[in-house]
Amino acid sequence: MKEYLFFILIALLFSCSGNKQKNPGSNQKIQKESIEKLLAEKPVQTLKESKPLTVPDIKDKMVLMEGGKFLMGSENGLPQESPVHEVTLISFYIDKSPVTVAQFRKFIEITNYKTEAEKFGDSGVFNLEAQNWELLPGAFWSKPFGPAGPVAEDNHPVTHVSWNDAVQYASWAGKRLPTEAEWEFAARSGKHSGNKFSWGNEILVDGKYFANTWQGELASPEIIDGYLFTCPVGTFGENEAGLTDMGGNVWQWCADNYKAYPGSSEPIREDPNIKVIRSGSFFFDQYGEDSYSVSGRSMNSHETSLFNTGFRCAMDVK
Repeated sequence: MKEYLFFILIALLFSCSGNKQKNPGSNQKIQKESIEKLLAEKPVQTLKESKPLTVPDIKDKMVLMEGGKFLMGSENGLPQESPVHEVTLISFYIDKSPVTVAQFRKFIEITNYKTEAEKFGDSGVFNLEAQNWELLPGAFWSKPFGPAGPVAEDNHPVTHVSWNDAVQYASWAGKRLPTEAEWEFAARSGKHSGNKFSWGNEILVDGKYFANTWQGELASPEIIDGYLFTCPVGTFGENEAGLTDMGGNVWQWCADNYKAYPGSSEPIREDPNIKVIRSGSFFFDQYGEDSYSVSGRSMNSHETSLFNTGFRCAMDVK
């Protein structure tokens, strides 16, 4: 069942329906030497072992978002982002950054929790050499590229976690996953700026990147922003609300079932097993920059884990 859902959802992510950016084609090959050359030219981008970081108190580093009304969605984005509709939120806390490998390790060490990737024995990774998605045996949160790959760095966002895993972590930490509306409100810094992205209205501002995003074609990646895969959380700065990584680096799970917005004509059938993801990631996406926008939204099954998906937590104001 897991494999079926995984490949169905990958097909959805790379389908041509509503595509705003041409898919270069998964049948194109990329030579191993070219990837190694990319990594060798910019060694800072490689995943490597690092000295353990001091793990902060699990409830530290949250930002208070004062509640209020805001306009959710976009009429200028993807079809699933419309129509724009008013949402009212009560005040809440949200993690400043996505949950890191170090934070997740603390949870694992204390609880002995086994992620679904560990239980299934594999997790989703895009093979740049073969140019296809695969369920890589032995890939999990600590070894994102399998047993032969490097150990995940402590200050990078944790990946290979399913929605179910994220819920378990959040519960243990005395938190919860943010709702989709809370995530978008926080990405907008609680304002009605009208900006497309959390940091502004353009991917590049004065030639500077403000998010870890994909550059180049799928078969010939470029590393202009400095990272081929994940980067340390906070590398590209904060939005006005003081939050990092509200666009790019990793997709982030939200609490909600994926469904059409009120008044939408999109043929989206709500399924309790399909959950919302927000933010876009370091990896290629058929929707290009729209995936990084404050209103951009996608989905995946609750048990799926991938090398470009993580999460952050929220908490009620008590």
